[in-house]
Amino acid sequence: MILHNYDLFENCYRVRLVASCAEVALELINVDAFPGEEEKSPEYLKLNPLGRLPILEDDGHVLRNLLAILMYVAEQDINKRFIPDDAKGRARMMDWLGFACDDLAVAVQARAVALLDAAGDVAELRAQARALFRILDDHLTRQSLRGDNFVAGDVPSLADLALFPAFALSRDFNLDHDEFPALRLWARRIRLLPGFITMPGIPDYH
Repeated sequence: MILHNYDLFENCYRVRLVASCAEVALELINVDAFPGEEEKSPEYLKLNPLGRLPILEDDGHVLRNLLAILMYVAEQDINKRFIPDDAKGRARMMDWLGFACDDLAVAVQARAVALLDAAGDVAELRAQARALFRILDDHLTRQSLRGDNFVAGDVPSLADLALFPAFALSRDFNLDHDEFPALRLWARRIRLLPGFITMPGIPDYH
């Protein structure tokens, strides 16, 4: 399984994190995304006409959508430990996985503007991300009151792994993590998962 990867892209880290926690081997092909924009080269546009990373290749199949890539990698885990086997649990996981991959794209963009010279209004993107993290922090507070430590239940799911990078890396665009106590506690739990890997910019949350 080949991941076309740029180490500092948050969405590439999401795939690497899921693969590591799920004990799925990846071959990394590192792409000169910044400043080279190699993912927009004619060669890469044949793999992904949208000119984006990550791209996953496996046995002749090419996946370009982040949510599809994360699901595919997690499904390779022989123990299926991050995908609930009951319909309601799976639906809750998918609900928050969509939040991670779709709604929190504003956090990914805010970080890209702040660090990688992407186009956009970082102040406006930060405000949008803060409002979304408030929703997630409130949800985790309610979960805790029910005795559940993770977003979709009492055990970690793919949604937790997909959500973690957006919050953990948000200090790169000057979001104050002290505003989100439930998220900070949850992030500590994610860091303790077997197979957890980090990347530059991820806090320790001591």
